[in-house]
Amino acid sequence: MQLFYQPHLPEIKHLDLDESKHCIKVLRMKSGDEINLIDGKGTFYKAKITNENHKQCEFEIISTEKEADFNFHRHIAIAPTKNIDRIEWLVEKATEFGIDEISFFQSFHSERKVIKIDRLEKKVISAMKQSIKAKKPIINQIDSLQNIISNAKEANKFIAYVDFQNTTYLKNELKNNLDSIILIGPEGDFTEEEVELSEKKGFKKVSLGKSRLRTETAALAAVHLMNLIAE
Repeated sequence: MQLFYQPHLPEIKHLDLDESKHCIKVLRMKSGDEINLIDGKGTFYKAKITNENHKQCEFEIISTEKEADFNFHRHIAIAPTKNIDRIEWLVEKATEFGIDEISFFQSFHSERKVIKIDRLEKKVISAMKQSIKAKKPIINQIDSLQNIISNAKEANKFIAYVDFQNTTYLKNELKNNLDSIILIGPEGDFTEEEVELSEKKGFKKVSLGKSRLRTETAALAAVHLMNLIAE
């Protein structure tokens, strides 16, 4: 299914410049052809092209369908890696799984202090289309770990920490129908002080298994576990 993204549906009934060009110039669609759209807020739209303008392709909405939704929120917070390609890869894959929110933070061992949200948003939109998702995850600007911890409102709060003696596994702690946030640290992991601070704020220290994982791998493993609970 070829999807087009228009975040201001149903008020605006035309594609933006890039989407219009792709629809008319690349796919060679004409007036009268039907197209499928998403608004990033959880609704699929079926529409018919009324003006095959490659700069502003106009359409009329034929029908709408709500995406199946869950009654809880899935949130991953991660210390971005030095190599931004690995974070972009994670954002794409997490979107494909259906994450609701992605936050970034600086901690003691953080390797990156700046991220380009605009670029990540483009990756998210592309991943939404590829995986046939109608809801776009929230992508937050980088913040301090302390702020992330202090402002977390989720019922399920976890911090993934490399401790091979810890037998409290995330897969056994996630509860269905409860909002969840999982903290994933940098390559040097969290400090003991950071773990203690999170525990004082109601976070539970959990393990993702017996392997030492890269930051983006650990984050994707956590996203996958939340996705399985959601099923």
